[in-house]
Amino acid sequence: MSAVSFDLSVWALPAGATPDQVRAAVQRCREGRHVQQHPDPRLVGFYRAITAAYPDRPAGPGTPWEVAPLHTACDHIEMNLVPTCEDQVLLDIERLAAEHDLMLFDAQDGTVYPPPTRVTP
Repeated sequence: MSAVSFDLSVWALPAGATPDQVRAAVQRCREGRHVQQHPDPRLVGFYRAITAAYPDRPAGPGTPWEVAPLHTACDHIEMNLVPTCEDQVLLDIERLAAEHDLMLFDAQDGTVYPPPTRVTP
């Protein structure tokens, strides 16, 4: 049995978006239904930052990416990480998602993490 990738995606949805809305957007993507528009600037900033630290074009030796280049769309970026991905990569993804006000979707269990600025006490 071979190890499988660890999949995360970041989503640029409007303020107030709920985890259920993120899951619905993920489902539309899986069904091949994508909106045609310019990429959200938050995603552009996230992509530039994450690929500056962990290039995907080309993905060199020791890359955390199981699939490269990363899947990018106007409202999300999907990241398929190698099973042996270092914790620091995950911490960097979480930090950058928060810095760019993006929702983080964990494909393994369907958990959605809103940016800290969107979490209300």
